[in-house]
Amino acid sequence: MSASAESESESVSPSVKTIDTTVPSIARAYDYAIGGKTNYEVDRELIHRMDEAVPEVREIAISNRMFLIRAARFLAVRAGIDQFLDCGSGLPTAENTHQVVQRLNNEARVVYVDNDPVVLAHGRAILEENENTRFLDADIFRPEQVLDDAMVRDFLDFSRPLGLLQVATLHHHDAEFGLPPVDVMRAYIDALPSGSYVAFTHFLDPENEHTETAMRVQEIMRGAGGTGRGYWRKRSEILEMLEGLDLVEPGLVINDEWWPDGPPLDGHSSAAQCIAAAVGRKP
Repeated sequence: MSASAESESESVSPSVKTIDTTVPSIARAYDYAIGGKTNYEVDRELIHRMDEAVPEVREIAISNRMFLIRAARFLAVRAGIDQFLDCGSGLPTAENTHQVVQRLNNEARVVYVDNDPVVLAHGRAILEENENTRFLDADIFRPEQVLDDAMVRDFLDFSRPLGLLQVATLHHHDAEFGLPPVDVMRAYIDALPSGSYVAFTHFLDPENEHTETAMRVQEIMRGAGGTGRGYWRKRSEILEMLEGLDLVEPGLVINDEWWPDGPPLDGHSSAAQCIAAAVGRKP
C-alpha cells in the first residue's frame, strides 16, 4: 500500500470508538440477516424477534443486497460509471460494491462511508487490500461531512459523472435526528455532476394489505430492544427524496422487481412488498 493510502487508512481510524454490545447495531443486525458472522447476541435477538413477528423478514435484507449487486452492475456496465460513493456501506459480508464494479472494471474507484465502529475496522482491512477503494469515517446524514471531505474530493472526480449509493440508509433517519431525509438527499443530488446516477432503497409502507407487515416490523425496530430507528414511508414520501432525478425504468418498485435476474417463481412475500428501490439519473 502506498504512503498516501497508509495516511488515509490512519485518518479513518477512530480515536477509540467503543463498540456497544448492549444495544443492536443496524449494520451488525443486517450482517446477521444476510448470513454474516460479524454480529453479537443482541443483534441476533433483534432479527429473531422480527422473524417471529414476520417469518419472511430476512427477505428484506437479502433482497436489498441482491438489488445492490444488480444496480452496481447496471451502473458499471450500462451507464459506464467508474467512480462510486457508497453511503452507509455496512459490513463487508457478501458481494460488496467494489467487488462487483471492479470485477467489471478493475480501474473503478469506490469510497465507502460509515461511522459504525465495527464497520470502520473492516474498512481499514479493505484499504489494505485494494488501492482503488477508500473508507471515510463520517455521518452520512450530515452531507457536508462527506461532500466536503478532502479525501472524497481528491479521490473522486466531481467534474464527471459518478454513482451515489444510498441503499437502505434514509429509512434509518428522520428530522428528529437532524436534517429531514428529503434535505439530506437534496444536498447529495445537488452536489452530483450532470450524468451521475443514484441507486436508492427505502422501507416501504405499501398502503395495502401488506401495510400491517410493515408496521409490525417498524414497531419492533423502534421499540425496546430495537435500534430506535426504522421508518416505513409511503411511495409519495420516497419519491420526494428522489426529486431532480430521471428514474430508470421500471421506476420506483419493490426491490425484487427492479430488473430481477429471473422470474419470481413463487411470487413475492408480504415482507418483500415492504422495501422499494429505484435508480435515477441526474440530467
